[in-house]
Amino acid sequence: MAGITQPNPGEHVNANGVWDLLQNKGKMTVFSLCLLLCADLLDLAVGYLTVTIEPLPPVVVGETVTLKCNFKTDGRLREIVWYRVTDGGTIKQKIFTYDAMFNTNYSHMEDYRRREDLVYQSTVRLPEVRISDNGPYECHVGIYDRATREKVVLASGNVFLTVMSPPNNISVVAENTPAPFSRYQAQNFTLVCTAKGGKPAPSVYFKRDGELIEVISYTQASTSEQGGGAAGVRGARPLISRDLDDTKLQRSLSLLDPEGRSARLYTESPQRVHTQGQQAHEPSPATEVIPETVVSREFPRWVHSTDPLYYFSHTHLPQSDGSVVVQARLTWTLNPQLDNDALFSCEVKHPALSMPMQTEVTLAAPKGPKLLMSPTRAKVGDTVRITVQGFQVGSPGNEVFPEPLFTWTRVGGRLLDGSTEREGKELILERVPAELNGSMYRCTAQNPLGSTDTHTRLIVFENPSMMKNTQNPNNGASRVDLLGLTWMALVLTVTVELT
Repeated sequence: MAGITQPNPGEHVNANGVWDLLQNKGKMTVFSLCLLLCADLLDLAVGYLTVTIEPLPPVVVGETVTLKCNFKTDGRLREIVWYRVTDGGTIKQKIFTYDAMFNTNYSHMEDYRRREDLVYQSTVRLPEVRISDNGPYECHVGIYDRATREKVVLASGNVFLTVMSPPNNISVVAENTPAPFSRYQAQNFTLVCTAKGGKPAPSVYFKRDGELIEVISYTQASTSEQGGGAAGVRGARPLISRDLDDTKLQRSLSLLDPEGRSARLYTESPQRVHTQGQQAHEPSPATEVIPETVVSREFPRWVHSTDPLYYFSHTHLPQSDGSVVVQARLTWTLNPQLDNDALFSCEVKHPALSMPMQTEVTLAAPKGPKLLMSPTRAKVGDTVRITVQGFQVGSPGNEVFPEPLFTWTRVGGRLLDGSTEREGKELILERVPAELNGSMYRCTAQNPLGSTDTHTRLIVFENPSMMKNTQNPNNGASRVDLLGLTWMALVLTVTVELT
């Protein structure tokens, strides 16, 4: 009890030690003593009740969670009620009730396929938890008031259930594609990795050829903050070093003359020998032979041998179900010499995953589209479709990335509709005339890593049905003309004889 002190040696203390304290120490007044006595009486009438709930570790979607409400009381139990708290504590939804008077329990969930079970009075099990189950829960315990036996005394405890969800989908795309290839201007290239369904937000990073890319991180305004100001650059980190491919470098330099201009390509006979101090004979220009597929092998002039600077940014987009969509961007100046056939992977780490999720893409320039013409034997007046079916050269099952831009042109003239070029994976020629027989059509496939041309020739055959339709009217007209002339001749003859 508060205020009790040890007596001096020789002093008498009665059973309660109260009057000696009042007389000798003066620590308590009669009023305070009355309060203590009243509290003791109330405690005997009401009884005590304590409620505690053990904290829960984070759980993963699909696991089973047990909510256990621990309470101690010397009173008579009336009921135990579990609540799910939503909207920041403003709404409390009953989920289960245990009625001690009738020894029954029942659910307040409207869904007839309820997932919750009341295991033992104060213990609730949630099998296969969902993201929507995330949040605070409260356990309310009520006992009867000993004084009236009608009123119920309540006590409660709360616990927060944290539900994690691993990303269920990750993908990598190239931003701002399809895009043309440029030999004379450097281009920035951006890979966008999107991770969906994660809660909390996962961490995303990029690798190149299996090695982690060290990047320069910069902040990027979210969707709601865009327009508020420029993005600030955070601390730069050293970049990974890679040796330049000497073969590609020499091949690139061989395309330039001593003054840095594009050199002409020549052919020379095998017998030609260069001797020191003797000027070689003027080589003859190469005769252009247009094969079915022409692959561009010219490297850009602006390519440098320095390592690229990789810039990294990411945005978090909260979803209505509590998950977060993370979009990570990796931007650098593209180098077709080094980046062609490079393997880039996006990896996602999340506390709900035992190992990172990964998706990868291989940067590749197009290597000759494979064209299909329908119908294979076109006739005058038919509608001809020339379609890109794939690529002639490439790894099996490996599509060209990023998505190529397809452009159609007619060699030496305009397309059938009068335009100079047409974009898309398909070229449609409606009601082809006989004049297009032998026309050459070029399909240019290009992406930021390179370009390639494929040619196909249109052969148009005569259409017997159209020839028959065109010939019949002429024959009929000639017969009518002949009959008319014969009738006029007879009339003239009769007229002359009568005269």
